[in-house]
Amino acid sequence: MFQYVRAQARCALGLALCLLLAAGTAMAGGNGALTPEQMARAFGKVVFLSHVNTTNMPIFPGDPDPVIEPAFTVQEDGFFLQSVTMGEHSGTHWGAPAHFNADEKTADKLPATSFVFPAVVIDVRAKAAKNPDYALSLADVQAYEKANGRIPDHAMVIAFTGWDERWDDPKAFFNEDKDSVMHYPGIGVDATQWLIDNRALGGLGIDTHGVDPGSDESYATNTALLKGDRIHLENLAGLEQLPAKGAWIVVGGVRNINGSGSPATVLGFLP
Repeated sequence: MFQYVRAQARCALGLALCLLLAAGTAMAGGNGALTPEQMARAFGKVVFLSHVNTTNMPIFPGDPDPVIEPAFTVQEDGFFLQSVTMGEHSGTHWGAPAHFNADEKTADKLPATSFVFPAVVIDVRAKAAKNPDYALSLADVQAYEKANGRIPDHAMVIAFTGWDERWDDPKAFFNEDKDSVMHYPGIGVDATQWLIDNRALGGLGIDTHGVDPGSDESYATNTALLKGDRIHLENLAGLEQLPAKGAWIVVGGVRNINGSGSPATVLGFLP
């Protein structure tokens, strides 16, 4: 396992070096931005897999309302800066093990390898369209492997539900019934535990607000997942840009002391 993680670190370093080299070339050209040609030479294609944070995005019931407002302006102060206040699990975000397990690692204790993954994308859009409470199953995982080969160790296994199409409608996104029970797809605990036990799982990702189905108030999947160095990624966007296998994911965010997670910028590196 150590050798695999070390190999991953070398791969991540290679990506970073390519980015720096390409960036240096672009900046030498005068505009400080990578061109599509430079990106293609370095790592194929890079895409965003995260939403833009706004004050009207869907916020989990009870979480702090986001506030984004100017603190300084160019006109009055000579520079522009905003004050941003939001919960650690607002917008696209990652969760640290301490989010559901008090004795596990907080955000500031996770290693860098907890934020770089081979991406495995399991498409359950058709099933989620028929059943908003659908949970990605072990059978879905087995069908994926039959079609695509063995899931690599330390993968970020992503359930592609299509739910991010509801992002601009918070009511539809959380899909609460008359008893305030939410109904959105998630990932089943049986599939999660199998991936932990048999595939050295790195993390779980999804385009809904939780890796647990909205109706599961026991948070069984999160509780099983968030141990060791594993994280979750929630409220992902643009998953249609990723192939079923072969891409890599790099996760950014804020490493708050004793943090439970962070709003995230998630990048997909396509082959």
